[in-house]
Amino acid sequence: MAWWRLCEELLHIVFPYLDAVLVERVGVVDGVVRIAARPHAGTFMPCPDCGYPARRVHSRYRRHLDDLAVGGRSVVIDLSVRRLFCDARDCARRTFTEQIEGLSTRYGRRTNRLQDLLRVIALALAGRAGTRLTTALHTTVSRVTLLNLIMALPEPVVTAPRILGVDDFAIKRGRVYGTVLIDGESHRPIDLLPDREADTLAIWPANHPGAEVICRDRASAYADGARAGAPDAIQVADRWHLWNNLATAVERTVIAHRPCLHETDPQASARATGAPPAELNPDTGSEKWVVTRTRERYLAVQRLLARGWTISAIGRELGLARHTAGRYARCENLHGLTDRAIRTTRLDDYKPYLIQRWNDGCTDAARLFREIRARGYPGRTPQAVRRYLRPLRRVAGPVPAPPPVPKPHRVAHWIMRHPDRLHADEESQLKDIMARCPQLNAVHRHVQAFAQMVCKLQGENLAAWIDAVRADDLPVLRSFAGNLHNDRDAITAGLTQVWSSGPTEGQVNRIKTLKRQMYGRAGFALLRKRVLLT
Repeated sequence: MAWWRLCEELLHIVFPYLDAVLVERVGVVDGVVRIAARPHAGTFMPCPDCGYPARRVHSRYRRHLDDLAVGGRSVVIDLSVRRLFCDARDCARRTFTEQIEGLSTRYGRRTNRLQDLLRVIALALAGRAGTRLTTALHTTVSRVTLLNLIMALPEPVVTAPRILGVDDFAIKRGRVYGTVLIDGESHRPIDLLPDREADTLAIWPANHPGAEVICRDRASAYADGARAGAPDAIQVADRWHLWNNLATAVERTVIAHRPCLHETDPQASARATGAPPAELNPDTGSEKWVVTRTRERYLAVQRLLARGWTISAIGRELGLARHTAGRYARCENLHGLTDRAIRTTRLDDYKPYLIQRWNDGCTDAARLFREIRARGYPGRTPQAVRRYLRPLRRVAGPVPAPPPVPKPHRVAHWIMRHPDRLHADEESQLKDIMARCPQLNAVHRHVQAFAQMVCKLQGENLAAWIDAVRADDLPVLRSFAGNLHNDRDAITAGLTQVWSSGPTEGQVNRIKTLKRQMYGRAGFALLRKRVLLT
């Protein structure tokens, strides 16, 4: 085969879009591959306005089009083009420049192939990161050019989905929020709204009718907007948000019953450890002043309450804030109040280590203080360590370490977790706590019933579950049940329908990734383009 045919075949393989032109010369100049080309002789272009075929040449000039790199070298196509006359009498255009299909566009400085690649890079990486990649591809493009390519792209055609997902995302966290809308069946984003107001959301389904199901979180603005924009659509509350809200209510309930997490008999625990009871002052052996004050306040509030005084009047009489007087009035367990008054110190997490080091023979308070400081103890003086060690010095022999008290958030996690996934020690501790506290036992029972509804989509049991919670003395859980009752239709649908806001939450996470990729500085218009086009 002749060498020129080999060259033609190679050009056809590497540059297939050059078949529409005549390649005159290929060479390397200053490390850049330059290809000189011109249109084939005898070919004329029709007028872009009227379509009348042009026959007369006005002038010629050379365009320089950047192309994809080859062999680690940049490529420039030096294209000689003609300016042609339009001879149609009724056409307003007198002259025009011919364009090579698949190769050039009006005012374009790059080939169509390179332009398409830059659009893909810009959508994937945006400005600075995209510039770094194009540099590695031997193409010099600024970050502003890449952003302009994104903004010049046409938006996808918006079609009304049958299943509409709605959720909010942060444009500026804590200050400005927007709304993302997705197709619940294809899981693709279809639009972004600049805020999360009810009126803004109501306009969208009104302009794009056809939504049969709207999956949303429990925000009242989304409920009102969906109701106004698509009154016939079924609103579905997200199951994950329901479970998360229940977990918050359970943790608050466990915190309110924190005394139940301790040993039933604090005196027996004190005898086992050789230390004085928790409510005694280790310096004097007498009751702590905060416990005495708590007991006196409780008795005074209960005495005035029995006389028919209001909470506000009791607060003014005893010099207490209204919410403090109300807390004393509602409390039915004095031991819980006194235990809460002295429930924790900054030293509590380090007491087992101090007992261990004491049994190892280290009795120097200053040295032990330095050791726990290295472990993260925030205290600045060893005084608290000396006070804790003082009663231990009166005990003969080694001192057993105090049993660890589980944190409220851990107990709440045990209650919310599936029983089959609990370890043996966690299950044992949870059973002991529920045996000591009937309220937490009731919470565990309600959580199991709610989990049954969520996992098996038994939304028809929601009303009975709300009534069962209201029958127990669990203020936080009753408040949660009351909120469920206010949005009962959407929550019942969420616990019955297979649709959920899971795909919408996935798009919110994707939006967060895109924002971080642009250092959180992208405006709403640019962010919307990238979300909808990628």
